[in-house]
Amino acid sequence: MYFYGGGSYSDFFNMGEYSRMGYEFNRENISIFDTTLRDGEQTPGVSFNTDQKYKIAKMLYDAGVNIIEAGFPAVSNDEMKSIKKINHDMENICSLARCNRNDIDKVIESDSRIIHLFIATSDIHMKYKLKKTREQVFDSIMESIDYARSYGMRIIFSPEDATRTSMDFLKQIVSSIKVETINFPDTIGIMNPISMYYFINKIKSFTSTGISIHCHNDFGMATANTLAGLMAGANEAQVTVNGIGERAGNASLEEVVSSIYGFLNSYTDIKMEKLYSISKYVSAASGIIPQKNKAITGENAFSHEAGIHVQGIINNPKTYEAINPEIFGLNRRIVIGKHSGKAAIKYILENNGMHKTDDEIDNILQIVKKEGNKTIDDKFLLEVARNE
Repeated sequence: MYFYGGGSYSDFFNMGEYSRMGYEFNRENISIFDTTLRDGEQTPGVSFNTDQKYKIAKMLYDAGVNIIEAGFPAVSNDEMKSIKKINHDMENICSLARCNRNDIDKVIESDSRIIHLFIATSDIHMKYKLKKTREQVFDSIMESIDYARSYGMRIIFSPEDATRTSMDFLKQIVSSIKVETINFPDTIGIMNPISMYYFINKIKSFTSTGISIHCHNDFGMATANTLAGLMAGANEAQVTVNGIGERAGNASLEEVVSSIYGFLNSYTDIKMEKLYSISKYVSAASGIIPQKNKAITGENAFSHEAGIHVQGIINNPKTYEAINPEIFGLNRRIVIGKHSGKAAIKYILENNGMHKTDDEIDNILQIVKKEGNKTIDDKFLLEVARNE
């Protein structure tokens, strides 16, 4: 959803004149494909039960996610049960399948109407994993797409390890297949934003089919690479909540959606005020707690301690905030610690109905500083103030 209340989501972003330098983009909707329940669940040690999967799917669905990949039905009976339950109550649910009839039949059995077909296409994967030639892989792709299409499926196709696949082979595949979307996975996260831009731009030169992009975070660039792919012309981003996934994870739902508004002249159907509660639930269900300084949903994302920063925030939040936290239904937090100044003390006290002279605030600040490296909670601060 592009509008929030009476205004645009973009109004919550405090960007500068250089933020979009060298980039022009006509406003269009970017589709969001969430794979938390499939790729996200491949995080080592993570396994969602049926009720958790359903709740996550429902939260994503209500937040406006365009396509939800509910799982890989060929994996187990429990996986099949979970996907069927989700499909019963929600639309635009996708299931994963390898390029073989058994997997495709399992997707059909799961009641999903969108199938995400994939097969490895890089030389290293074909040689050491599949033990197949290009010709054999190409034939599997064509046969599988034809078979899925015969059942009226909406098809997304992924050439796994696309960013290490020969461009000639990619061109052969892309030019031959008839699908709704082709997804290009950076399977082991080896791209950078510049190379990703040129890669997708090259792909765009020989296809008019919708392009999705799926980035892994092995070098910490999954969100940046996703954004670069969108800048180059991809119209869909594959993401996971909190960026969970194999190894170092995937591009994060909350980071990618925020970046689309911040850096592109584009929009999504996502209700951004719902992202934080989804993040918290997935964190609890997965047992994977985001680092405190994680963008958007980390505990410190909208927290301020340093005296100079707090002074600016109090006078005008745009001085030290790129994003207004209210877009996510959150409030900024002023934290008291050894870097704090008088402005922070005064701000917190006055917000709690306490008014102190400058000398009293000086004394309170000195008591706080003596606490060393500890972060001071409001309860302690107010107790100190009452005794001053």
